[in-house]
Order: sequence, then structure tokens, then C-alpha cells
Amino acid sequence: MNIPLVDLTAQYRAIKEEIDAAVLAVLESGRFILGPQVAAFETEVADYLGVKHAIGVASGTDALVIALRALGVGPGDEVIVPAYSFFATAGAVLSVGARPVFVDIQPRTYLMDVGQVEAVLTPRSKAILPVHLYGQPADMDEILALARAHGLAVVEDNAQAFGAEYKGRKTGALGEIGCLSFFPSKNLGGYGDGGMLTTNDDRLAETMRMLRTHGWKKKYFPEILGYNSRLDELQAAVLRVKLRHIDEWNRRRREIAAAYHRLLADLPLGLPVEAPERTHVYHLYMVAFERREEVQRQLKEAGIAAEVYYPQPLHLAEPCRALGYGPGQLPVAERASRQTLALPLYPEMDAERLQRVSDHLHTIVLGLQEQI
Repeated sequence: MNIPLVDLTAQYRAIKEEIDAAVLAVLESGRFILGPQVAAFETEVADYLGVKHAIGVASGTDALVIALRALGVGPGDEVIVPAYSFFATAGAVLSVGARPVFVDIQPRTYLMDVGQVEAVLTPRSKAILPVHLYGQPADMDEILALARAHGLAVVEDNAQAFGAEYKGRKTGALGEIGCLSFFPSKNLGGYGDGGMLTTNDDRLAETMRMLRTHGWKKKYFPEILGYNSRLDELQAAVLRVKLRHIDEWNRRRREIAAAYHRLLADLPLGLPVEAPERTHVYHLYMVAFERREEVQRQLKEAGIAAEVYYPQPLHLAEPCRALGYGPGQLPVAERASRQTLALPLYPEMDAERLQRVSDHLHTIVLGLQEQI
């Protein structure tokens, strides 16, 4: 019995009739770009998150770029980002001509270490870009207070945490702009790329709608330089179906994570830690172990998928080399990149598969410990 990291076909089978009907309706409508499905989905996401505006775009990466553009971030500006995340977090800053300024992460949650932010602020600082990594909200009270004190905008990278809550409020609704990804493996994932921007600011919303469609309000009359970045009708129709199930799926993810906690508690692994007053939705269940590659290899031999997120901290990525960072400067992020490993977790995962992952981990990890 092979166990994948995520089983998208199992999810499809569970809601097949709903998905097939939604897709067929779009095909029969003949509307494929910025039609009624996108408009309805934007309204439903805005209502779900508790924001005034939700704006569908082509990907989570585009959402980050458009958010920064809408805030006027560009050449000469600096954006504070955590050193441990998917590359798009830093890549978006570079794409608008600005400089990502990296801070280290907390050793147990892997979230931005807010205590390091003030020390790297300069007159060029324009925004803070926290990441709700692996499904857990960042320390938003502290981030927002720091931003307000220094006149900075906050852009939430909410790609991995759809449905997560911070002190009773949904992530993606806390800063000036929230950025979502609907990549297929996400908690709320489409059948292709897709993304969304969220905000309560009417002016920013208008600018972001212009930026996603060639910079125009009126068709063929661009007012600013924009992009062609639109969420399509087929993806919106699929995502509308899935949105109806997201709370149950996130609840199930938390149940599976709790089961992992119990099953693996006796092993010398770094297990996920939930910070207070927030709801972690476990996009990924991450463990940490010094001999990660050997654990991953032996799990693979047993038919169990386990993946590395992320093998390189952002400050050491090739496109960031010119910024002047080197090994050893952000040690917690560097250690996480060497040690962390994602275990299989998806809402349809059953107790038998959970137990099998646990049994193999016990055999592998304890065997490796005996060799030390």
C-alpha cells in the first residue's frame, strides 16, 4: 500500500458529482474568463474571510507581485520577509525591483521571528511580508503593531493557510492585503494554477483589479502598466464547490495532525508546535530530524512519500546572492532547511495509513538513533 503526500484523486472521487456538474455548466455557458463564476467565487471568499474585496488572479505568485505593485513598492524600496518560505515570497519582491530584507524564523513554529524585524528597518522599508507557513498564522498582533509604528504596509502571504484563524479572525483579512494560492495541493486547491488578493481598502482593490487586466478600467484603455493575470471560470467553478467543504477538510487535517502528535510523541523528532490563540490548518505536517535524507529515503523504499519544504533558505537562493547574505547569517532558517520533512497528510487519509506511517517512522528513526 503506497501512501502519497497528498491524494487529490481521493478528494475528487468524494465530490465528483458536484465537480463534474460545475465544470459542465461552465463548458455549456461559453464563458471562460472573468465571468459569473469568478464574480460569485470572489464574493463567497470575501464573505468567508470577512473582507470587502476578493480579486481572483492567475496564481499565488501573481497575487504577491500585484499586491506589492498596488502598494507602490518598487526600485529602492525594501520589504521585510522571513528567510524560510517558498521562493515566491522573496521572488515577488525582486520582481517589482525592490530588495527583500530577510529575518530569521522561530525555531519551533518556523514563523517569522518578529523580534528581529525592528533591527533591520531602514528609511527604505516599505512593507512587511509575513508568511502563514504550513497553515499556521504568523504573530500578527506584533507584526501589525510594528508596521503601524513605522508606517509600513503588511502583506500576508496566506498561500498555505486558507481557513486558518488568528484570535478568531481569518488569515488573509488582517493586513492591508492578503495573498492566496489555489495551487492543486493547497487546502483549497483548484485543478490548475490560481490565486486571489483580499483587502478592505477600496483604493487598493481598484488598483489591483486594474493590474490583473492590463492596467485598464475600461477595456482597451490602459491607465497603468498591468498584467494578464486572471482567475478563469473553470477554476472558479471548481473552487466554489470546494469552498463548501473547506471547513470540514481543515477540521479533518487537524484531527490527523493530532493523531500524528500522539503516535510520534515518543520519537526524537521535532514535531509541529501550535502557537497560542490561533487555528493551525496543517497544509503540511512537518517533522525535523538531523538525518532527514536517510529517513526520507527509507520511507520512500517503504512506499511512503515524504517531501522537503524547503531545501534552501531564501537568503541563499541564487537570485538573492547579490544581496550579500551568506551561510551562517540566519542559522535557524538554515537548520530548518537541512532538517524538516513533510509527512503524508490529506483529509481522506485513514487510520490504517496513519498507523503505517507511524510504524515505519519508529523503525527508521529508532534504528538510526542506535547507530549514533
